[in-house]
Amino acid sequence: MHTAAERLEFSPPDTPGVVRAFMLALLAHGLLVAALTWGVRWQRDAQIVNVEAELWAAVPVAAAPRLQEPMQELPPEPLPPEKPQVVAKPAPLPPPVAEPPKVDIALEQEKRRLQRQRQLELEKQQEKLKQDKLKQARLQQEKLKVEQLKADKLKQALAEKTKLAQEKKLAEQQAKQLNAQRVKNLQRMSGLAGASGAPGATGTALKSAGPSASYAGRIIARIKPNIVFTEAISGNPTAEVEVHAAPDGKILASKLTKSSGVAAWDEAVLRAIAKTEVLPRDTDGRVPSPLVISFRPKD
Repeated sequence: MHTAAERLEFSPPDTPGVVRAFMLALLAHGLLVAALTWGVRWQRDAQIVNVEAELWAAVPVAAAPRLQEPMQELPPEPLPPEKPQVVAKPAPLPPPVAEPPKVDIALEQEKRRLQRQRQLELEKQQEKLKQDKLKQARLQQEKLKVEQLKADKLKQALAEKTKLAQEKKLAEQQAKQLNAQRVKNLQRMSGLAGASGAPGATGTALKSAGPSASYAGRIIARIKPNIVFTEAISGNPTAEVEVHAAPDGKILASKLTKSSGVAAWDEAVLRAIAKTEVLPRDTDGRVPSPLVISFRPKD
């Protein structure tokens, strides 16, 4: 007994705080297990990616010095079994939505803008063409209206001019008729004293104006030798010619009053009259004028 007590007296002292350190270690492990349990549940609810944890002692525990004599050691208390770490499988992520490249979006927007701009320009061009056509139509209508007004004015002017010409011609004819009537009246009034008609005559001239019965034959006999006509002709057509002559018988003019229907015969008669130049005098010494002479090719 004395010897054992002496050995205990000289044995190394116990390490202070062993129990407190052991309790702190248990508390730290309990908190760690609770944190892991809560973490696994939170991962299951929120479907979060796996979490790994490592266990570390909260307070380091120093070992006691070995006794020179063996001493009975207390068996260590068994540690609580660690729960197996549950690794939560990550939830499948939704397929990523393919976003169009920003470059393609910009190009598409620019393409649409250019299309709208071209459409607007095309509409402007069509509107301009429409306005130009309307303007040309209005100008054409105004031009036609102006031309119609000019034509109406010209037509009216021509009508007035024609009317004035007709009125002037009618006035001249009336003036000529009045002048001729006046001359005849003067001649009649001045020649009544020297009239040579019979007592029962009703004429107003000084002498009878009609040619003698043989005068026509004498004129034809003068003109016919000058007719040159060699063409064959069917029938015996008549060409009547009016001849104007001076008092001395000189032919002043001749014109065809009735055609024979054969132009060559008409021209031959007119050429013969012009070639004759002078008509013979009648039995009273006068040359009646005008005279209408008939010519037939077979007389």
